[in-house]
Amino acid sequence: MLVHGPSSKVLLVVFSLFFLFSCQTPPQTGKPANMQPAVKTVKKPPVIALVLGGGSSKGFAHVGVIRVLEQEKIPIHMIIGTSVGSLIGGLYAANPDSFQLEWTAFKIERGDILDFSIAYSKLGPVQGARMETFIEQHAKVKHVEETKIPFYPIATDLNTGETVMLEKGSLAKAIHASAAIPGIFVPVTFGNRTLIDGGVTNNCACDIAKAKGADIVIAVNLQKDVKNYQIDSLIDIIGQSVNIMMRESGRGKMKSADVLIEPETKGISLFDFSQKKLLMDEGIKAAKQAIPRIRELMAQDR
Repeated sequence: MLVHGPSSKVLLVVFSLFFLFSCQTPPQTGKPANMQPAVKTVKKPPVIALVLGGGSSKGFAHVGVIRVLEQEKIPIHMIIGTSVGSLIGGLYAANPDSFQLEWTAFKIERGDILDFSIAYSKLGPVQGARMETFIEQHAKVKHVEETKIPFYPIATDLNTGETVMLEKGSLAKAIHASAAIPGIFVPVTFGNRTLIDGGVTNNCACDIAKAKGADIVIAVNLQKDVKNYQIDSLIDIIGQSVNIMMRESGRGKMKSADVLIEPETKGISLFDFSQKKLLMDEGIKAAKQAIPRIRELMAQDR
């Protein structure tokens, strides 16, 4: 039975409104189901390597450079050292404290490194035992692989002419091998190799730093100017010859450096231990000049 009259009209309006609202799409709230949340990218900090070149007593400049890098809070993730760069770099890698390094460096005297002996004159007048003793007394660890900062001393295989990176074994002996200047030090037996100074083949081993994964290589070259007019003995002749050789062996390798620090070391002979303060100050001065460039590289996206 159909119902007519006012009541039927009311029912018709109610049903019409119900149908209208039930067909509408409800308002969207929140994020669409198919939209992924934004992923925040975290910038990866660069891996920074410090490469310390050889130069015997000129190595006191390395101490000044390290002091500035530490004060400026430049992180060092690995150290590659050749010759005296291994001595200074190894001591710091074992105990990353520039104040302690400076204190130790001021105590180094010529007699702590050079133990001349007639008995070893056939292979070299310096045995190197005193150098190892000095390192053992002042380094905080005994083995290369135990240093707090990864450390890679560089030596040269006397028999094959290969550059050798020493990653394991006695820290004192590895540094000794890296710094065994030919003609002065007796070559060092390390494992199954006979090793001499790394500066013979690779005085500033920036290429090795890159091979080990460094994004930024800070190199310290002590052989910018090797002029020396005070050469009065056989040791002086050998020392100056080694300076020249180190300069030449480092030329090509330094092209891999992102930042090159070159302290002024002109006129200082290989075994002059009387200029420690001057050399440290020159290292500080050269390092400060390099800080803006280092910070610029650290800020770049990789």
